[in-house]
Amino acid sequence: MSTLPLILLLSGSLRAGSSNEAVLSTARAVAPSHVRTVVYEGLAALPHFNPDDDTDPLPAPVAELRAAIGEAAAVLICTPEYAGTLPGSFKNLLDWTVGGSEICDKPTAWVNAAAPGRGQGAEATLRLVLGYTGAAIVESACASIPVSSQMVGVDGLITDPEVREQIGKVLVLLSEACEEVTELDRG
Repeated sequence: MSTLPLILLLSGSLRAGSSNEAVLSTARAVAPSHVRTVVYEGLAALPHFNPDDDTDPLPAPVAELRAAIGEAAAVLICTPEYAGTLPGSFKNLLDWTVGGSEICDKPTAWVNAAAPGRGQGAEATLRLVLGYTGAAIVESACASIPVSSQMVGVDGLITDPEVREQIGKVLVLLSEACEEVTELDRG
């Protein structure tokens, strides 16, 4: 078992080949050697949130989501904006985290990959909902990094060196927040 901190990468998009998916795939490719990353791929499998179902035993996809968050040292989100807010499927994912404690106090950040001047509605909703979950938002790691389809290679990775560097910096800042939490836990 590795002792390197694990950063869970959550995409708010169900669309194959989305810029959000490209950001997270690139994050895996440029991750510093002192962290591990894993992309959560169960968004489409989550049932519609129903508080009556937020009891043990949890639906299997929900239990898997919460286990993935619980195992992670930090969470990085990249989600599109739809109709001025989060896509319903991603809001559903976040709704399933409210009843658990896995994300509480966990260093969490996001990358807004939308064109300049867009995506603020999703960011505002994300900030609001994460507040209800108790996630520890790492402000320095939250970034707007516009990604156009022209920046994405056939392998699904972002080719622009400056954007790749910015994504790498987000991971460094998020991993530093993990180290601070670990030091506090020891002290």
